[in-house]
This record gives sequence, C-alpha cells and structure tokens, in this order.
Amino acid sequence: MFSRLTRPQAIAVCALPVVALLATAVFAPLPFSVAQPGETANVLGEHKGTPVITISGAPTRDTRGQLRMTTIVATSPDKRVSLPDVLDSWFRTDEAVMPRDALYPSGDSVKEIERHNEKQMKESQDAATQAALGYLGLDDKDIKVSLKLADVVGPSAGLLFSLGIIDKLDGDGTGGDLTGGRVIAGTGTIAADGTVGAVGGVALKTQAAKRDGATVFLVPKAECADARAELPEGLRLIPVTTLKSTVSSLVALETGKGSVPSC
Repeated sequence: MFSRLTRPQAIAVCALPVVALLATAVFAPLPFSVAQPGETANVLGEHKGTPVITISGAPTRDTRGQLRMTTIVATSPDKRVSLPDVLDSWFRTDEAVMPRDALYPSGDSVKEIERHNEKQMKESQDAATQAALGYLGLDDKDIKVSLKLADVVGPSAGLLFSLGIIDKLDGDGTGGDLTGGRVIAGTGTIAADGTVGAVGGVALKTQAAKRDGATVFLVPKAECADARAELPEGLRLIPVTTLKSTVSSLVALETGKGSVPSC
C-alpha cells in the first residue's frame, strides 16, 4: 500500500538527484590548471647568483639594459581543480584557466612530466645556441656557450637565450647594445634555424614583464591577439617570427631607423 506524497514532498524528492548532481559537478576535479604570472629573469645577468649565459672561445662585450625571459606559474598536474576554482579564476585578470593538456603531457606522472620539461629546456638551450651562432656566422666548434636558469623548465625562453648570446657577442652589430639600454622582455620558442614558435600564457607573461620593469615585450606573431587581451598600460608589443627579424626590429627600435612592427 502506498501513500500519496504532497506536492512539496514530491518536489523535494525530485530535487534530490539534481542537488546530488550539482554537488558532484561543483567538487569533481576538472581537466584544467590555474596559472598566474611567474618570475622573470634577465638573461644578460645573473639568476639566483649564477650567470645565465657564459661564453668561452670568443670575446664578449659588456651590456647595458636587460633581456628578461618570462614565465607563468601553474597548479601542479596532480592538483585537483574544481568548478569554484575555475569560476574564481575566470573573472580575474591575474589568473587564467588553461587546459591541463596544454601545460602538461597527458597521462604522465609528475616525475615523468618533470623529466619531459627538463628535456625540453635542454633542447631549447641547444637550439638557442645554434640559432645565435648561426645568425652571427660563427662556428659552434670554437665557441662554447653555457646556459643556466635554475628552477625554470620548458622551451619558452629559447628566443631570449638567442638574443642574449647575440648581445654578448656582437650587440647591435655596430658597437651598441641590442636592447638600447631598455628593459625588454619576451617569450617564444626557437628552432636551430631561427624560427620563433608560440608558447601560450602570453597575457600572464606581459603582466610579469610590466611588473619587473619592461617597456617592450617580444611576442610570437601568432599570439598577438592573446597578448593584447590584458596588455598592461605602457608595455609595447613587438611581434616576432624569426631571430633575424627580431634583431632587425630591436636595432630599428634602438636607432630610430627602419620600421618596428606592432601587433
């Protein structure tokens, strides 16, 4: 024998599964990471007490200005990110929600991801050295370049490494500094042939650059729109596609001769 439920009781009973589903959705882990602006490092100077670029086998020059590589800090791949975390970050300009697979190899353990990122950093450093010496027409058999950047992994510092090597060896090619004495920041991968690649997280990296005194930011051309999205006031964007065109843009910026592209 069954008793008839009142209307309020029926609504309450029907609502229970919905509430349970909502609670599950709110607290279930999502395939995202939350990222923030990270540290920057001047590749022309020291980082944590160690020179970033050390060159032997060729004379180097004293440099003015700074070339600051930029980073983002993201939640670790094993951290649970829930819907409230995503919603909170979605409406903040100093945080970004990014697909976890865009930051970390899918399915790998934390240790495997660390090894992967360290491998990427080593490959990026090798490519940066080859690209810079190739641009200058120098033989890498005669010149040894050591690149050290503690606690930073991944390939996104490649472009800045190459520019730092060029500035230390040749400057702007006429005795001046590639930076023109400015604080210049940027990001971008580099291939051995000098091709610059996109990296992601540029809207956060521009904030880190401005925070640390940069007035110019070098951004892979394909990411101009992302860089403009939250661009800090007073930070000039220069789109880049190759190492050669990047050097040309910096020389034009320094000398006032020639055009400097913009996003």
